[in-house]
Amino acid sequence: MNDTPGWASPGSAPSEGQGAQVPRPAEPVDQTGPASNWSSKQPPAGQWSAPPPPPGPGWGGPQHHGGWGAPPAAKPGVIPLRPLSVGEILDGAVSTLRAHWRTVLGITITVSVVAEIGNILVTRYLLPDPVEIDSDADSEEALRQAVDSLQSSTLSLVPMMIIALIATLFTTALLTMVISRSVLGRPVTIAEAWQEARPQLPQLLGVTLLLPLMAAGIVTVAALPGMALGGAGGAALAVLGIIAALPVAIWLMIRFTLAPSALMLERQGVIAALRRSAKLVSGSWWRTFGIVLLTTVLSTIVSMIIAIPFSIVALAADDGGVGGFVSGDLPAYSWTYLIITGIGAIIASSITYPITAGVYVLLYIDQRIRREALDIELGRAAGLPGYGTESPPGATTGSQ
Repeated sequence: MNDTPGWASPGSAPSEGQGAQVPRPAEPVDQTGPASNWSSKQPPAGQWSAPPPPPGPGWGGPQHHGGWGAPPAAKPGVIPLRPLSVGEILDGAVSTLRAHWRTVLGITITVSVVAEIGNILVTRYLLPDPVEIDSDADSEEALRQAVDSLQSSTLSLVPMMIIALIATLFTTALLTMVISRSVLGRPVTIAEAWQEARPQLPQLLGVTLLLPLMAAGIVTVAALPGMALGGAGGAALAVLGIIAALPVAIWLMIRFTLAPSALMLERQGVIAALRRSAKLVSGSWWRTFGIVLLTTVLSTIVSMIIAIPFSIVALAADDGGVGGFVSGDLPAYSWTYLIITGIGAIIASSITYPITAGVYVLLYIDQRIRREALDIELGRAAGLPGYGTESPPGATTGSQ
């Protein structure tokens, strides 16, 4: 029984059955007409190999990746249709931003502006004043002040985390549709991306909430014995529990990191998307972890490069100036500072959102190419010559 559902392309109806088992053709059929959507028929999982070109002079047929003298793989859009290297995944994400910059920036700038306005209002009116720690207090009082400061900081992050969650939800949903079209070399408007993404938003919200809550729950359970014990010994035990739980939480987050892409592109439910991600990541956990870590580091560096100059300008433009910030006399959360730093945050988010989303979607596509020969279905959907649109004799067709 095949448990790898086919790719549901933008514009196609959700598949009600399992994908078909379609063996890779020995010789592709020349079919130049564009496919209306990506076929839900799926070849069996296995090692990737491109279809050989038909005999005769010239390149002919679908291009593929091979040894010396082999033509390069077909590239209808931002990536070649073969297993991708880390550099090609990053390049594909950046190429999507360049190729569809109007749509991508229209999405990310809109979401970033709304999110940043929310952050500014929350920071200005809802966040409590920072807890001051008295340097002359005894050790017990200093510890109490430190705990109060930590609690205040943690509570102040909650509304911002909610705003960030909503922003991530919309950017992930819309950009996933844009990137899936860019792989086929097809343009997409914001309205088209919204129309395709909207039915999956409730399920995507479920995945977006479930993953961080699951990680936080694991860490909290590990810290509970120390928190219940109390005192210095309890604090040490809680820290040890958190340290022990973090690798488990990270392992689960990476295992399910492809769930949003599977949910959006295969029209999956929440649990089915989690299972799908676990299957695709299985055997490639360390590679997936490395790519996710690299993407996170690069996004953080880009954000800092953009944010730091805006922070300096904000301090200089504020009434207190840089000197007031150093001396501690700068008014907390002044409008000048918040607006200027908010502009920097909008610019940073508009660049990092599409790159991060692109890496996750292209990583999902890469895993399916490696395991399920998705390159054949992508070639058919892109209307490339030689990939054909009909199943060979004897192929089992899944229910539609």
